[in-house]
Amino acid sequence: MLDNALVLQLVEKAQQGDQEAKSVLIEENSPLIKSVIKRFRDKGVEYDDLYQIGCMGFLKAIKNFNPEFGVKFSTYVVPMVIGEIKRFMRDDGSIKVSRALKSLNLQINRFIEEFVKNNQRTPTIEELSNHFQIEQQEIVLAMDSAKMPLSLYTPIEDDSESLTLIDRIEAQEDENSKVLDNIALTELVKKLGTRDKKIILLRYYYDKTQSEIAKELNISQVQVSRLENKILTNLKNKLSN
Repeated sequence: MLDNALVLQLVEKAQQGDQEAKSVLIEENSPLIKSVIKRFRDKGVEYDDLYQIGCMGFLKAIKNFNPEFGVKFSTYVVPMVIGEIKRFMRDDGSIKVSRALKSLNLQINRFIEEFVKNNQRTPTIEELSNHFQIEQQEIVLAMDSAKMPLSLYTPIEDDSESLTLIDRIEAQEDENSKVLDNIALTELVKKLGTRDKKIILLRYYYDKTQSEIAKELNISQVQVSRLENKILTNLKNKLSN
């Protein structure tokens, strides 16, 4: 493994066009790239293609890295590789949830919240089906649509195809700023309390629905929704400071 000083030297040379330095960095960081792309297997993209896309993200990391960021090069690399793969999947259409399905899922969640307030219990699938006048299978499908992979760059609202989690935390126009926010966000998540950290990790790293998280934490889906919004607001405030 290369020490940090040598890595910085190689990055500087690579930024100046030294192809050999780039090759050395890619070879040395190949295990890191492979470890990142593992989470995207079985998503409709061949492993070799994933690796090539990951390498593209790695090369972007080399190009944009600055020691003044105050993070290790390997720490900077990870969100760049993830972002490149996520963008490919989004643009390529490998992962898609229809606008109508996302909209229905949000409507169901709002109805559930209101139902719980009035009845002190969660409605059954049959009750949801009767309320929305659609088959129970469609209710389940809409609720399960929330299990589709969510990243900092994945659309999450029904009224905007471009609104993403990173937009909810802090809007950024510059790609480098997004990456730095990603790194800063990761550090903030590490400092969360046990329950709050678990909610964020289950929701945005392990693709769990609010219902699944509620069952795991033995609380209601409404509580999960409120806690999630509170956590995101706190993270936004901390990133703004």
